[in-house]
Amino acid sequence: MSIEKTGSAGEVFGAFLKLGLTSFGGPIAHLGYFRDEFVTRRGWFDDKAYGDLVALCQFLPGPASSQVGFAIGLMRAGPLGAAAAWIGFTLPSAILMVAVALGAAALDGDLAQGVLHGLKLVAVAVVAQAVLGMAKSLTPDRVRAGIAVLAVLAMVVFGGVLGQVAAIVVGTALGLALCQEKGNGAVAEAKAPVSRGFGVLALLLFVGLLVVLPFLAGVNPALALFDAFYRAGALVFGGGHVVLPLLEAGTVGKGWLSESTFLAGYGAAQAVPGPLFTFAAYLGAASSGPPNGVLGAGIALVAIFLPGLLILVAALPFWHGLRGNVLAQAGMRGANAAVVGVLALALYDPVFTSAVLSPLDFALALAGFVALVSWKLPPLWVVVALAAVGGVIGVL
Repeated sequence: MSIEKTGSAGEVFGAFLKLGLTSFGGPIAHLGYFRDEFVTRRGWFDDKAYGDLVALCQFLPGPASSQVGFAIGLMRAGPLGAAAAWIGFTLPSAILMVAVALGAAALDGDLAQGVLHGLKLVAVAVVAQAVLGMAKSLTPDRVRAGIAVLAVLAMVVFGGVLGQVAAIVVGTALGLALCQEKGNGAVAEAKAPVSRGFGVLALLLFVGLLVVLPFLAGVNPALALFDAFYRAGALVFGGGHVVLPLLEAGTVGKGWLSESTFLAGYGAAQAVPGPLFTFAAYLGAASSGPPNGVLGAGIALVAIFLPGLLILVAALPFWHGLRGNVLAQAGMRGANAAVVGVLALALYDPVFTSAVLSPLDFALALAGFVALVSWKLPPLWVVVALAAVGGVIGVL
């Protein structure tokens, strides 16, 4: 199965808007939702091509799940499709976070906390389904299953984002050494509609903004805000929670908002679907001085996502050009097996450990997993059901 290269931006927007409204659980869970939607349900990708994208985005700075989504939209419907994917996936949580910053919503009380806990259990079921499905496709033999286990060990030894990068590097190296004869050598057709020249231009823009923006930050507050969030997005690997120290230094550290306001927004970010990077919209809106409000949210949101998307566009034409090489294919087999290990460890920590706190939690997460895998229910149904059950348990 190969990527279907023709599609419309409207089609992409509709698919990602649904995901933006229902994808709870953080970046690892998002990859599970994406796989269910675009590999299993729609057939736009096979597991190998999808695994390639995930492996690439683990290497790059920025929000990995949003980068994967952007790439899916780009390959399906070109630049308009890429924009549609990003807007559809990002907009729902960004709107919610701005509403929180403006005081239009409050996530407190037993009911809200119960619903939030139910959504964490959904993430357990979704990630477990993704690990199972990707393991069947990407670790079909003993060698690649062993690589997945070694990737887990690499993550345990090194920890954090360094561990993720180490796992992919170890997987790639072992793939080069051990996987050259595995498979039939076929490459899923996944050429991005980006020329090498445009990729180089994107790289120059990425670096140029990183160098120039600090000198422009003193010109006006809007450029200072843009610089703070662009730098945070450009200098973090792994995305998600890893960006929080940089955001705190760039906002609280500059006196733009208080520590308590920062932490309140971070708590609210756990209760909304979509990418955690939309926390930037809250911070921009809640800033003590102009630009703030909706304008500040828009500046912060674009600035934090822009570097990750630029570096992805810069990498794609070269990445996919290498995939037809025999050695590159062997390396990718190993990297894809390592991705399975990365997801498997993330299933345990933080997804399982933060959600399953009792035997009842385990039973509910297991029920969600069975509903997805055996009963083939749509993820949205599982989201609604477990959120409702969590809310009921929360008020009892």
